[in-house]
Amino acid sequence: MTPAAEPMATRLDGDPVEIKLSTDMAKRGLYVAPAIIIVCGLVWGSEGAWSSAYALGLVLVNFLLSAALIAYTAKISLGLMMGATLFGYLIRLGLIMLAVLLVKDAGWISLPALGATIIVTHLGLLVWELKYVAISLAHSGLKPARP
Repeated sequence: MTPAAEPMATRLDGDPVEIKLSTDMAKRGLYVAPAIIIVCGLVWGSEGAWSSAYALGLVLVNFLLSAALIAYTAKISLGLMMGATLFGYLIRLGLIMLAVLLVKDAGWISLPALGATIIVTHLGLLVWELKYVAISLAHSGLKPARP
C-alpha cells in the first residue's frame, strides 16, 4: 500500500481551464469595447472615451493575469495555488488602484467614466461568461460546441 498523497502538495495536471475562460472573456470584452467607449464618449466626452479605453485595458489584463497566476501555480501544488489566488487577488486590486492613482489627475481622465467602466465591465463579462461555462466534471471550462 502506498501512503495517501498530501492534498495540499498535490498538483493539477491537465488543460488550464482558467486560461481558456479568461481568453474567452477577453475576446468578449474586445467585442463590446467599441460600444462601451462610444457610450462613455457620449456621456463624458472625449475624456470619458479615453478613460473607458484605459479601464477596459485594466480589466482585460486583470482577467488574464489572474488566469495565468492560477494556471502556473496549480501545476506546482494546490496549496500554492490557493495562496496565489488569495494574495494574487489582493495584489491585482492594488495594481488596479495604483493604475487609477497614476492617472487620476491627468487631463484626459474622467474618474466617473473610469470607475463605471471598471465595475460594469468586470461584472458584465463575468455574468456574460456564465452562459458559456460548463459546470460539470465531464466538461470543465467552456461548454463543448454543439454538432
